[in-house]
Amino acid sequence: MAGRLADKLALITGASRGIGRAVALAMAAEGAHVILVARTVGALEEVDDEIQKAGGTATLVPLDLTDFDAIDRLGGTIFERWGKLDILVGNAGILGPLTPTGHISPDDWDKTFAVNVTTNYRLIRSLDPLLQRAEAGRAVFVTSGAAQKCRPFWGAYSVSKAALEALVKTWAHEVEKTELRINMVSPGPIATKMRAKAMPGEDPETLRRPEDIAPLFLDLVSEGCTRHGEVVSFQA
Repeated sequence: MAGRLADKLALITGASRGIGRAVALAMAAEGAHVILVARTVGALEEVDDEIQKAGGTATLVPLDLTDFDAIDRLGGTIFERWGKLDILVGNAGILGPLTPTGHISPDDWDKTFAVNVTTNYRLIRSLDPLLQRAEAGRAVFVTSGAAQKCRPFWGAYSVSKAALEALVKTWAHEVEKTELRINMVSPGPIATKMRAKAMPGEDPETLRRPEDIAPLFLDLVSEGCTRHGEVVSFQA
């Protein structure tokens, strides 16, 4: 399929719904072969059906991203099959508990950091060599304004997103003399299941849709993108 991302290989985490799904559909429509990573097989298959109907192609990877050894194996599999990776979108994340900081259970704290931070570190560890083999490797991670706002009761989520930003900015500095470009997107209010969980009284019809933000991801993964190490806020 011809398009801005023709012949590119893109891996998207959290690809079964919300922003990840919208980005996967947009990248496939622009010619990328997309590797869809999420836990739920049925939801992945639904996204794959949409991609195929539009003439695109995908590889499905049902995976619990806290299975860190599986992330290592995924990197090896991509190398054996394709030899490189052009695009990484680290979208998967969880809200964690909304509760006073002193009331967060150790299990909830650890789980929030495992998904929002450690998973992305393990993806970087596994996939950095593959992105470096691409002619114009690109990586985009999803952060949040919560990393700076530090609202009451959002401790686990806010701190984990702040840690993610530090992780990604550090990696960006390390590779700044290469062709790899790495950025983060701060989506703002988007009508997703996570947003509905965090703000149950909010009317989702007043919010932007995941499809609205997909073009920003396309811009950041394009070969012409020169932005690097930035947190890019989405403006509709």
